[in-house]
Amino acid sequence: MFAKYEGVTEMNKNDLISAVAETSGLSKSDAAGAVEGVFDAITKSLSSGDEVRLVGFGTFSVARRKASTGRNPRTGEPMTIKASNQPKFKAGKGLKDAVN
Repeated sequence: MFAKYEGVTEMNKNDLISAVAETSGLSKSDAAGAVEGVFDAITKSLSSGDEVRLVGFGTFSVARRKASTGRNPRTGEPMTIKASNQPKFKAGKGLKDAVN
């Protein structure tokens, strides 16, 4: 179910859909709809500036980054890095405990 490369386990979206189908008893197409629905709901909430809290799992939020000045690594010239919004995830206690 998971692809392993040099001791690192990866899970892509299709692997996640298969895992959801297997553990929930749903068909793969129903599981795909469920996974897409979760991703869409989280994306819409973050896009509108809301936070998504999944108790025991973690919190998805948006961090606002201020504009700053950086340097072009090739030329060394100063450049302006514009302000942006960055998605952020903070693991909850249940997830942290499961991993440790």
